[in-house]
Amino acid sequence: MKKSLALHWKILIGILFGLFFGLMMKNLQLNDFVIDWIKPFGTIFINMLKMIAVPLIVVSLIVGLADLKDISKLSRLGGRTVVFYLFTTVFAVSLGLFLANVIKPGSYINQEARESLLSNFSGDASQKIELAQKAKESGPLQPLVDIVPENIFSALSDNASMLQVIFFVILIGIGLILIEEEKAKPVVAFFKGMNDVILKIIDLIMLFSPYGVFALMAALMVEIPGFSTLGALGIYGLTVLLGLLIMTFLFYPALLMLFTKMNPIQFLKAIAPAQLLAFSTSSSAATLPVTMECVTERLGVDEEVSSFVLPLGATVNMDGTSLYQAVAAIFIAQAMLPYPLDFATQLMIVVTATLASIGSAAVPSAGMVMLVIVLGQAGIPEAGLALIFAIDRPLDMCRTVVNVTSDATVATIIAKSVGKLNHEQKV
Repeated sequence: MKKSLALHWKILIGILFGLFFGLMMKNLQLNDFVIDWIKPFGTIFINMLKMIAVPLIVVSLIVGLADLKDISKLSRLGGRTVVFYLFTTVFAVSLGLFLANVIKPGSYINQEARESLLSNFSGDASQKIELAQKAKESGPLQPLVDIVPENIFSALSDNASMLQVIFFVILIGIGLILIEEEKAKPVVAFFKGMNDVILKIIDLIMLFSPYGVFALMAALMVEIPGFSTLGALGIYGLTVLLGLLIMTFLFYPALLMLFTKMNPIQFLKAIAPAQLLAFSTSSSAATLPVTMECVTERLGVDEEVSSFVLPLGATVNMDGTSLYQAVAAIFIAQAMLPYPLDFATQLMIVVTATLASIGSAAVPSAGMVMLVIVLGQAGIPEAGLALIFAIDRPLDMCRTVVNVTSDATVATIIAKSVGKLNHEQKV
């Protein structure tokens, strides 16, 4: 019997064919055909993944927490997860600042390109600035208030409220741990059954993945600006990509080898489907079902760990976004300010970008809104946001790959630290 092609190869083929098809349609000036007749299938695919994300979080997190059977295990798991997520985020921001200061991408953009970009994308920038202004007016503790839902059913119906869902589900899990085991059994059994059903639904959705990513890539090619516009931002884009490559192929493998002794090639091969899907969808939330499947079934991370660490990571751990915000802030400052930013200002960028990445929704381009807050804090003209819009979508795809890779790395490390990593799992 002929062996079926691995999922990550099918997704990669879908990406390549989509890019080629989109480029061909763009050259034939058939952009409207792609937007009207091809892109909707990509949108359907993303919607299916988002549709299953919240149910997956609810059932898997309840099952995982109930299996802990001890509040002290939960606090230990949560504490280690938060520490590692903060560490990787601070490193990402610091790396972004270092690369931007060394390469100085803002010095490569000339006056003509600057004026053109500011003019063409000022409307898009204004929308993001307005959204960020509303966030700033909410008060310093508003993110803390937003964690607690006033109506859980409303939170369940909105993927942007994932942190509220996690908060509520953790309370249910704690409740199941605290009540008598006999009373908890039927509830846990129900959610374990639902977990199996949802995992099977994910398998069905992934059968459509090569066609979904094909549609997404084709639409991307006809929607991105001309290459002459992108050329003006080439050094900036390469700076961000260099940082993302260092994170993916040097930093995370080093952490894995240090804390788990796992072969980095084995790790990257295992999470390849999640990485490719993250690249296609630009959404950590949409990729979460696949990330969880890769981490548990291919890396051997116990579901107790993955069901807690990964949903939390998809919501608060945005290393790729943090690095991009640092590079973008310095790039805009170099392009628009007559003086370099001092050390104290850049140190505050580390703090602000770390906090902003925690507040970023796990959806496409949410980091752009948080970037406005970073720019405002550093005294960098917020209108400069228009300079990076032209190239934001392809960079968003790449930084989402890093976000997902970071989540998987931390989940693996945490699993090893609590004795819940099975190295014998096949990749």
